[in-house]
Amino acid sequence: MPAPRILVIDDDISMRSVIKDHLSTAYEVFDTGAPETALALTLEHKPDAILLDLSMPGLSGFELCRVLSSLPVTRKIPIFIVSGEDERNKAFCKNLGAARYFSKPIDFTRLKTDLSFILNSTQTDRRADPRFQLRLMLKLKGTKEDGTSFEVRGETENISRGGFLCTCTTRLEENATVEVLLRGENDYNLGNARVVRIVETGSANPRYGFQFIGKTGLM
Repeated sequence: MPAPRILVIDDDISMRSVIKDHLSTAYEVFDTGAPETALALTLEHKPDAILLDLSMPGLSGFELCRVLSSLPVTRKIPIFIVSGEDERNKAFCKNLGAARYFSKPIDFTRLKTDLSFILNSTQTDRRADPRFQLRLMLKLKGTKEDGTSFEVRGETENISRGGFLCTCTTRLEENATVEVLLRGENDYNLGNARVVRIVETGSANPRYGFQFIGKTGLM
């Protein structure tokens, strides 16, 4: 039976190394110092638990915790906050969806005990927030009305399981249907979507509102 997989998200490379040293005998540990890549890594590697720092440049740990614990595709993954922040954040992080809160320096004996307990317990569904301000790099593939295929790169401004707002590198036709891929080392298919509104038409990189069609990778 393969070892459970743990994703560590912390911009401190030395802290990531310490965590890996303590957990790698029982778990398969992979890590990132860039919170913006966390969702792509989660979709690609499907971790059994996530260890998340709060204080990071760019996307904060608070916002990332809210996103990961709310999207249907990731909300069952237990999130362990591992932070040097004031422990008064503990109740707030729990409301965001965190399963446990650990202050630095980490009590690794308790962390291992809690990880084992949580991973052997049945996780209940968490609430789903309708829309998140989240920057994702997408690849949109489709076919034009004349039958020619196209591939467009885009960047989301917000996303939900129902759809997303996206800035594209080129113009799309109204009602165009596209295959939506999350760009990464291995592109992850999020499903199909249709252009339902054009937000900006005069800029070099127009913005479009998309609606997912049928079941998506965010379900």
